[in-house]
Amino acid sequence: MSNSYDAIDKALDVKSEIVREKKKIAKKSSEQDDPTKDYEYSRGQLYSLVEKGQEAVNGILDVCQDSQHPRAYEVAGQLIKHVADTTDKLIDLQRKMKDLDEDKSGPKSVTNNAMFVGSTSDLQKMLKDMSKQSK
Repeated sequence: MSNSYDAIDKALDVKSEIVREKKKIAKKSSEQDDPTKDYEYSRGQLYSLVEKGQEAVNGILDVCQDSQHPRAYEVAGQLIKHVADTTDKLIDLQRKMKDLDEDKSGPKSVTNNAMFVGSTSDLQKMLKDMSKQSK
């Protein structure tokens, strides 16, 4: 079998073969696994960013105390703001995941066109009983 690497093979005194590999097609996981996996990954990354941000804040505060330079305090303030924003993103991520879970479950009970059939005195008695039970 002749290939374009024959001259190299002869110069190096080796034999080479071209091996064709079959590409494995990864099956996409179910749609339910992807949001959960993404949530866990995002959550881990945000936790990591918050921890590194806390370390950076501690370091910059040491620099601020040593140098007493206004720019160092400005940088410290910006860094603290960024860490706070990251924690807000973490809370938003949890809220969004909770909303996704609620969407999957759907409404628990649906009442359409609920109407009370009875007299006004029956309605007053029912409301009075309900208010006594709630206390």
